[in-house]
Amino acid sequence: MKPSVKALLVTTCMTLSGVTFAAQTVTIATVNNSDMIRMQKLSKTFESEHPDIKLNWVVLEENVLRQRLTTDIATQGGQFDVLTIGMYEAALWGAKGWLEPMKDLPANYDLEDVFPSVRDGLSVKGALYALPFYAESSITYYRTDLFKDAGLTMPEHPTWTQIGEFAAKLTDKSKEQYGLCLRGKAGWGENMALITTLANGYGARWFDEKWQPEFNGPEWKDALNFYVDNMKKSGPPGASSNGFNENLALFNSGKCAIWVDASVAGSFVTDKTQSKVADHVGFTFAPHEKTEKGASWLYSWSLGIPTSSKAKDAAKVFTTWATSKEYSQLVAKTDGIANVPPGTRTSTYSDEYMKAAPFAKVTLESLKVADPKDPSAKPVPYVGIQLVTIPEFQAIGTQVGKFFSSALTGGSTVEKALADSQTFTEREMKRAGYPK
Repeated sequence: MKPSVKALLVTTCMTLSGVTFAAQTVTIATVNNSDMIRMQKLSKTFESEHPDIKLNWVVLEENVLRQRLTTDIATQGGQFDVLTIGMYEAALWGAKGWLEPMKDLPANYDLEDVFPSVRDGLSVKGALYALPFYAESSITYYRTDLFKDAGLTMPEHPTWTQIGEFAAKLTDKSKEQYGLCLRGKAGWGENMALITTLANGYGARWFDEKWQPEFNGPEWKDALNFYVDNMKKSGPPGASSNGFNENLALFNSGKCAIWVDASVAGSFVTDKTQSKVADHVGFTFAPHEKTEKGASWLYSWSLGIPTSSKAKDAAKVFTTWATSKEYSQLVAKTDGIANVPPGTRTSTYSDEYMKAAPFAKVTLESLKVADPKDPSAKPVPYVGIQLVTIPEFQAIGTQVGKFFSSALTGGSTVEKALADSQTFTEREMKRAGYPK
């Protein structure tokens, strides 16, 4: 009989350093979304199993988290022992030697159970640099009751044009009912994640084969005009301040008819304890327009250990526990199987889970077709669907996000936002020495 995960982890705890830990503190920097808040709550189980490890949590808003972690790891500040990062950081920071490779995992961790696309996205030259907590694509959420009342039918693979038409018909601002909720908060991982997939659907790309930006092309113009026009016509007020959490709150309160965002929200919009519309949510694939290539993103919130950590062994025990099958079983037991962190493991998608999670089929199919190496209708020199995996993208994507957010608020026009984005990106890429 194989030893339990718990036994393996306890053994790992004892043997990684050769002795028991002398009350080591592991400082974890994480994002303020519901899955991570649940992990913080359930980590009391970990601490009871590992009395020599104390967990210290730093929970931050997404943009702030990224800024803090980038600064700390680039300066080797050593403030954090566990970093909540995505595929972008895992690939770039792993290549720079800033992250500990995730090797010698307990046998019961079953790394082969993790989807290959997720493992690949967190690896550099075959070395894994972060363990996936959950993975997501982007999908379309919609109110089945509002669609039925209006005599509308959501296609399995809607176009953005259809989404705009549905949204206009389902908007009643006098009732605070908004047809379309999309991210507007500026940031490379905020509004630009959504807008880039929208632009991909129109056939756009960030760069041509010679690393020249293409914001002056018709595809970006069509995509951004659609986004701005429909958000002004059918979106909620103050949309430029809305990211994932804000739009989730709007949808759950019954104020959004259609919301396109991360598939991980499926368990929250169907949770009757936090969603007023839990019984009236439909799920389908992210919209496309001229192409389905790159219309739905691929992302994983993962746990990595910086080389600057002073508690690496204890940090590894925690990251292994938090991303293990044992943790998923703990979530299923305490919060229900539909709330298990999705998108990372084949074993998650059991018949029981598929039956309990009405969003699971769309999520799984979306994850299967998402290809960061082929994100656009045209050839590209980069890897990434909703982002570009080069060090310069973090600054460029955030600034372009600010230009686009300004167009949404009326502080700028679409034409000026695109022209400013083109000029800024050209200058930054030239300064960085592209094409290389």
